[in-house]
Amino acid sequence: MIAVTLRGLVVRFGDVVALDRIDLEVRAGELLLLLGPSGCGKSTLLRTIAGFVVPDRGTIEFGEEDVTRLPPHKRNTGMVFQSFALWPHLSVGENVAFGLRERKVEKREITQRVQESLEAVRMGEYTARRIDQLSGGEQQRVALARALVIRPRCLLLDEPLSNLDASLRHSMRDEIRRVCKEFRLTAVYVTHDQQEALAVGDRIAVMKGGRVLQIDAPLEVYRRPRSRAVAAFMGETNLLSGTVLSARSDEVRVRTSIGEFVALGRPDLSVDVGTPVWVSLRPECLLLTTMDDASLANATAGELESTAYLGQIAEHRFRAGGELLRIHELNPRATRPADGSKIAVIAPADVVLVPVDDDR
Repeated sequence: MIAVTLRGLVVRFGDVVALDRIDLEVRAGELLLLLGPSGCGKSTLLRTIAGFVVPDRGTIEFGEEDVTRLPPHKRNTGMVFQSFALWPHLSVGENVAFGLRERKVEKREITQRVQESLEAVRMGEYTARRIDQLSGGEQQRVALARALVIRPRCLLLDEPLSNLDASLRHSMRDEIRRVCKEFRLTAVYVTHDQQEALAVGDRIAVMKGGRVLQIDAPLEVYRRPRSRAVAAFMGETNLLSGTVLSARSDEVRVRTSIGEFVALGRPDLSVDVGTPVWVSLRPECLLLTTMDDASLANATAGELESTAYLGQIAEHRFRAGGELLRIHELNPRATRPADGSKIAVIAPADVVLVPVDDDR
């Protein structure tokens, strides 16, 4: 296992800054997810680590070795592409063996390592199959085996599940995590899918505009975003502008356009009375109830405008104080709630404060 360290990485394409002073460490044996919208720089960052893009400034280290100017074939990284990139005229075994043959590995060892890699991805019986005889999920397993067989120092995955259907994505994300942990690989995985990132990663690096906005464990990124951009990108949220009314280490009271809310204090966020903040209220954290609960803490009165029943959840549109809130009711009742005046309630732990001065 090795760590991958990026220091001051800058990549420009003409006048466009694709990567803007990236400082990042992928810990040894860690599965790091690069997450962000299209064009944020995550694939460029992955290709720079692989050696396909040479940075204008900064350094890349694999362990103690500076590989910034090393060509791709000398970095010994395994790459899994979005398109699988398998040779259709070669068998499964021949596809997996390709990298070893290029490295002039002895034939007997090639046979052994190919079989071990295919068994690791549960494709041991498919060595002689043609690629066109495989399903999408099976082809992705072959692509993963091909990356593993060279015993890479770092595994790089560029949106490996985007061409699979929903059920296959779910099973393959578990499979990729299993393989990475079983082989104790240092891995960097690019995706734009928030649920995929939350399910797979040890840590998530959220990117925007060529910069890393936040890098944290999945729970931290979702529950305690450090900027409005991260809060808005990670799933759905209701964002309200607010002003701090009182602040203690364990409790912060905030005024918003839909009323006052009490939030739990955060050691990473220091606020004073009068400080402007963003208030993030996740739709699944809001509870729709009746006017009888108007006296509860963190309750706001409003009107239920509409409901969309989606099976496992119901999406409610709730208007309060001139704001339109989204509320997700998990395992919704069989009968649709009547439109009209209602109360939305949220627990203090689910009132998330985000600094305005860190808003990118």
